[in-house]
Amino acid sequence: MKNLKNIIRKFKQAKILVVGDLILDEYIYGSVERISPEAPVPVLWADKRTFVPGGTANVANNINSLGGKVALLGVTGDDTNSKILVNELKKRKINLQGIFVEKNRHTTVKTRILAGHQQVVRVDWEHTHDLSQELNAKILKFIKKNIRSFDAIIIEDYGKGVINVALLKELIALAKANRKIITVDPKEENFRYYRGVTAITPNRRELENAIRNLKIQDTANRFRINTDKLFTDKNMDLAAREILEYLNLDSILITLGEHGMKLLEKAGKLTHIPTQAQEVFDVSGAGDTVISSFTLALCAGATKLEAAHIANFAAGIVVGKLGTAVTNTKELLERIK
Repeated sequence: MKNLKNIIRKFKQAKILVVGDLILDEYIYGSVERISPEAPVPVLWADKRTFVPGGTANVANNINSLGGKVALLGVTGDDTNSKILVNELKKRKINLQGIFVEKNRHTTVKTRILAGHQQVVRVDWEHTHDLSQELNAKILKFIKKNIRSFDAIIIEDYGKGVINVALLKELIALAKANRKIITVDPKEENFRYYRGVTAITPNRRELENAIRNLKIQDTANRFRINTDKLFTDKNMDLAAREILEYLNLDSILITLGEHGMKLLEKAGKLTHIPTQAQEVFDVSGAGDTVISSFTLALCAGATKLEAAHIANFAAGIVVGKLGTAVTNTKELLERIK
């Protein structure tokens, strides 16, 4: 525990570039007292509205809150929601030099409507088409110019189009050539393009879907796992091993909700880490907290296992908060104590 605390105190030395899909999280709060006469749905008396950075922007917000230095790289639309998101990020003093604008794209917005603590419905505004070659080139030019300024790159793949195949290939090759830590919050469809990164952080469902996709895509049929069977814990462990070997990863950190995490390292060691959550109000953004704190810890000199333990403590804090939340070093050190 003493070593974990020393690692956390070094977070402020880390410099991380976060690349991916920017999202604006909107929350509308109120109470429900009657059913609409127009349809059998509740009528929400709204009394509060808030905006917070979501998606890749939430990862940057987590790193910033934990004391690390972070730059954000992503794309917004040319709209009002883009201005709101940028304003929220400016409040938090996050480096926005890498934010590009695409005129024909919606800024992704997730609106959650809550009655008390209960989410009633979520409304998404988004475009998911891949970026143009011209915009991809601008992003890669920014990375090439600035990559030596960072210790690590986090790739946040939410499937909204920013993390496309062409960008992934060049981005990972560039990061590896400069010997940077590369961590990925993955999307099932793109797993085969994460080859050679430091770590990926899928949840159980993403891992299950990914192994099925990879087995279909791999014409050499190098996967031994039978994906037609029930995805048991034993199958999950085998799937993680096969993906780690196939993609030549240093580690896989699988998030398991109330069951904690599993860390598989390149040497073959598999460790189950029980959850540190004391109460769960909202799991929104917990995966963002995991990859943020895990990567910060690696930048601060932690082993993969130490970094996973720190990420587990951090996730246990944010799920006890309502909405897309972050933690800080004070809360983290207190929880570990």
